[in-house]
Amino acid sequence: MKFYDFLRSVAVGIIWTINGRIHYMGKDNLPDDNYVLVGPHRTWWDPVWYAIAAYPKHFIFMAKIELFRFKPLAWLITKAGAFPVDRHNVGPSVIKTPVNELKSGTRSLVMFPSGSRHSSELKSGALVIAKLAGKQIVPAVYQGPVTFGKLFRRNNTTVAFGKPINIDRKKRLTDEVIADYAQQMQAAFDQLDHDINPDWHYEDPNPKNNQNHS
Repeated sequence: MKFYDFLRSVAVGIIWTINGRIHYMGKDNLPDDNYVLVGPHRTWWDPVWYAIAAYPKHFIFMAKIELFRFKPLAWLITKAGAFPVDRHNVGPSVIKTPVNELKSGTRSLVMFPSGSRHSSELKSGALVIAKLAGKQIVPAVYQGPVTFGKLFRRNNTTVAFGKPINIDRKKRLTDEVIADYAQQMQAAFDQLDHDINPDWHYEDPNPKNNQNHS
């Protein structure tokens, strides 16, 4: 068993113990090939939920470079698929690392187009990576606890996957094209949320941070 699979088994055990079973929708929409899994960023643990829900596919994901300064944690999250990103000095590896993995490796990418849990504006990074790698974007949403205390209410988490979005490699990513793809992703998120629970609405648990993370 690979260490990633071991970590996944441990995470599932912990999640089942404190939060109960995760409900899945639309897993048949997941491609066999590598892809970029995108979703609205609603809590710091939703990357784990997405990776668990889309198993047996393995994933990589971006993590802020500060997390890699503590060596034991750096070792653990690297094994889990994380690679460092310096948010104050973004370098070419932010694009190069996932593109190379998507094209030549066996792992897909989990990415949040808004870049922050406190922003709803969809940025172009996921589109650039998907286009360069020649891979599809798969929209997903997480509906579940967004604060630690609510994790213990059990059986209240659903992850849903939408139909893949094809990125035209021949089309330049102009502002208009980016806006069109962003609209497609947002429409997919909205539809998935509605399919899970038409009455559900996400509320940022820390709205006071919006100005700092916009």
